[in-house]
Amino acid sequence: MEQLSFFAESGQSKGLPKELLEYHAGFIDQRTSDELLQQFIRTTPWKQSTQIMWDKEYLTPRLTSWHGDPGTDYSVSGKISNPNPWTSELLMLKEKVEQATGIKFNSVLLNYYRDGNDSVAWHSDRESVLGRNPIIASVSFGQVRSFDIRNKADHKEHYSIKLEHGSFLLMKAGLQENWEHRVAKSTKPLKARVNLTFRVIV
Repeated sequence: MEQLSFFAESGQSKGLPKELLEYHAGFIDQRTSDELLQQFIRTTPWKQSTQIMWDKEYLTPRLTSWHGDPGTDYSVSGKISNPNPWTSELLMLKEKVEQATGIKFNSVLLNYYRDGNDSVAWHSDRESVLGRNPIIASVSFGQVRSFDIRNKADHKEHYSIKLEHGSFLLMKAGLQENWEHRVAKSTKPLKARVNLTFRVIV
């Protein structure tokens, strides 16, 4: 029976800029992570957005769902999304993330990567509704995927973090301004992954 690759192969990039990123494996225990992965896949109101690129409309290569407090409207793939309500699972994770960071988040974007063909291209989260120097907290479940970052001014300066099942990544102030990040496609057969990024809409 094929097993999910929940745990990263040994080693992350050396020299990660700790002033910009903080990573913790095992933030959520194995059993809870297993349950949440299946719950999110099964019950989240997933949507597949479209994007205009080179004057053509393309399906975004992943599914998304936006949740938050009333009034936290957000542009997902260029289209305004009204927030879906919080669920008990999302509120539990929100509280845990807030305890770890000392930040009160009012919204969360869920991304569902169904297999290795799903991805997110190089970008930075710099929408005006996130304010200046936004801080974003990310929790991942399921298949390990590489989270790549590169310096906008010098693409030779780049790093990669393998985001594990139940892991936590804090993107600190300054990252979105000067760096880009992505989750690349893979030619390897990969299983499902759900990622949550908690945000503050100002």
